[in-house]
Amino acid sequence: MMSDPFLLPHSVCRRFALIGAVLVGSALLAGCASAVPMTPAKDATNVSCADVIVHLPATVADQTSRETNAQATGAWGNPAAVLLRCGVTVPAPTTLPCLNINGIDWIEDDADAPTYRYTTYGRDPAIEIVIDSEVVSGSTALVDVANAVGYVPATGACVGAEDLQLPTDGATTAP
Repeated sequence: MMSDPFLLPHSVCRRFALIGAVLVGSALLAGCASAVPMTPAKDATNVSCADVIVHLPATVADQTSRETNAQATGAWGNPAAVLLRCGVTVPAPTTLPCLNINGIDWIEDDADAPTYRYTTYGRDPAIEIVIDSEVVSGSTALVDVANAVGYVPATGACVGAEDLQLPTDGATTAP
């Protein structure tokens, strides 16, 4: 029986098919693994930020960690639904709501709802987390990062009107 010189043996065809599948799969995975573009915060080089970043969890609110292109940042989800930046400006006293989640005080800014911005209060450097609440729960995300954020020691805490001591002699002073 004479074989056609232009036909390849079955095992060679199978090898080419396998190599092709691996190359296509690698190309698809490389496209999915691109870094999340972010801007580092002003104090991103603070040593405490390094402690936070190395302790960030692999998942936040069931979203997988992603590589970022900026120092002292973290991102989870594809597309990213949770973004973290360490070294943001330490917030001044504010009337925005303050939440204590697992021992971390967070100022909640819902001005861009359904995107929420949470910034640590009473910690220097401050840490900011931006959450797409249509994808993940803000409280779940804050619980998930609490351990890492705790590497920045608390220097203060949120207070409310009930925490203030008012003058008892009836005198008031203007600012």
